[in-house]
Amino acid sequence: MIASLRGTVLSKKPEGIIVDVSGIGYHVSIPLSSLGDLPDTGGEVFLHTYTHVREDALQLFGFLTEEERKVFTTLMGISGVGPRLGLAILSGMSVRRFTEAVHNEDVSLLATIPGLGKKTAARLVLELKGKLPSAGETVSHQGSPPAEDAVSALINLGYNRSLSAKAVDAAVKNGADAIEDIIKEALKYLTD
Repeated sequence: MIASLRGTVLSKKPEGIIVDVSGIGYHVSIPLSSLGDLPDTGGEVFLHTYTHVREDALQLFGFLTEEERKVFTTLMGISGVGPRLGLAILSGMSVRRFTEAVHNEDVSLLATIPGLGKKTAARLVLELKGKLPSAGETVSHQGSPPAEDAVSALINLGYNRSLSAKAVDAAVKNGADAIEDIIKEALKYLTD
């Protein structure tokens, strides 16, 4: 099984990207939501991958975060959910929002994902309950001066304190450490 790839982006299209790893080009299907976060052609990329093997095909699915891959592999364990539907789910909604929707049993929100009807959404909620990380499971990074300043800045922009704190925790967890980076990442979280 191919667990990850590090290489140069040769091609970047909605149907997938081609990553050159030591002269070998791998076609990797990725969520559409990740397409904008990938480097341009010629840039270096690291992807967590899932290898899907069938009688007639060998497919690679790539993800920018380990969390995305874990949700994808969990989805593969659900009867009737194949890699294409799993990819469509991650293309239609961020992992955080999808996890929250499952925990809140928000079938109508899940049904807004293209290719996912109300019946399938209800079955996903039923089968995924307890299998996904809790929506509130974040490591608190508050207390560091940049994080406190970022929370304060978001409050000044009109966001409430608890939502601002969650967004800052998510940003710091994703590796942001300078205040500008924390605020930028937190705003992405808030506008998801």
